[in-house]
Amino acid sequence: MSTAFGLLCQRISNILVIDENREGLEGPWITYARMMTLRTPKHLAPIDLGIPSLTFRSWWEAQFGPEGWEALDKIPRGDWMDYLHWYRNVLHLPVINEVKLKLIDPADEGIYKLHIEGTGAPSDVLLARKVVLATGIQGGGEWHVPQMIADHLPHSLYAHTSEIIDFDSLKGKKIGILGGGASAFDNANFALTNGAAEAHVFVRRKQLPRVNPIRQMEVSGMIERFHALADADKYAVMSHFFKFNQPPTNDTFGRASARPGFHLHLEAPWLDVKAAGGGAAVTTPQGTSTFDFLIIATGLLTNPDLRPELRLVESHIARWGDRYKAPEEKANPLLDAHPYLSPGYRFLSRDKEGEELLHGLFAFNYSAILSCGLTAAALSGMKYGLPRLVSEVADQLFLDDQEDNLKDFFAYDEEEFIGEWPKQEQAMS
Repeated sequence: MSTAFGLLCQRISNILVIDENREGLEGPWITYARMMTLRTPKHLAPIDLGIPSLTFRSWWEAQFGPEGWEALDKIPRGDWMDYLHWYRNVLHLPVINEVKLKLIDPADEGIYKLHIEGTGAPSDVLLARKVVLATGIQGGGEWHVPQMIADHLPHSLYAHTSEIIDFDSLKGKKIGILGGGASAFDNANFALTNGAAEAHVFVRRKQLPRVNPIRQMEVSGMIERFHALADADKYAVMSHFFKFNQPPTNDTFGRASARPGFHLHLEAPWLDVKAAGGGAAVTTPQGTSTFDFLIIATGLLTNPDLRPELRLVESHIARWGDRYKAPEEKANPLLDAHPYLSPGYRFLSRDKEGEELLHGLFAFNYSAILSCGLTAAALSGMKYGLPRLVSEVADQLFLDDQEDNLKDFFAYDEEEFIGEWPKQEQAMS
């Protein structure tokens, strides 16, 4: 939505936003996100594009006054979703829900055929000159469930945190949770709040991380200027970021750990998982335990070849592994699989053939993290990324029509100045 608003501000109005979800269920906030509040500090303004009246703070103060803002600690996720609905409506953004993009099909004359489906789809195909994949954290790949689990358990015994989970069916049950990030503790708290008897969080690390590198990036210029770094520095920064990751927030950990039935297992990677007695037996270096259900908080994998809508072009998309060879001590295949993007989030080609096919495609989602930092991957960075994205789309549209634009310029001959010299003397009366 903020990309659409940014384009409208540049007088680019022939746009359409499509979303596969029903209106009101877009994004994670009231679907699979199970934290109480956003983790982003409340004062950061990601999508207002510098217009104070469009900020969450203005929306909040219009309802609860300045004193309500001062009393607010972090933004409740339900209120954030309500704010997004207001943002969409007050700006009259052209959004169609229940439309899923199946395939991006490059056609002639710089046009993409977008094959779509869904109850909201106005047709089977949309035509577009530019396509921005503003598809969030999972939009550059897929949520990841380790093969050790997916290959040995029926899906009825586990779910990834990104999935809809029937927590009512888990009342009185013993739950095993794999992962040490915030979502693991969010789901433990959510399960216990909804009546689960026990929630066991398993972390492979010796201790939970305590330093959140994003907080340093938010105040140091690292987020807004990341795109200016050399490739070696970008890779080193994100290698460090992935290695240390983010800790759970203090309030998330505090809520979960305060509940009866919460258990934390450190230095406890899962070595084996198998079905046993109607549940799942999990083996760690500390022994084997059986659970009624498992929740998998193992994040995602990023690679264009995981996206079905890109299957006609993904073989041409340049990856970081194509453009930069990292030192052995920093090399990470997960990083190498990320697309190598322009500073304006444009897909770049690994071969000559793909340059035309990829010319109008942009990835404003989590897959941009290695090329452009957190500017499309976190709310705290979007305010810096949006202007660059919009500028690159607008520049490309202008240059696509360069021949006509220059022809019109050189042919322009409308006279504006009408003065004369010497002046004609007025006739004497």
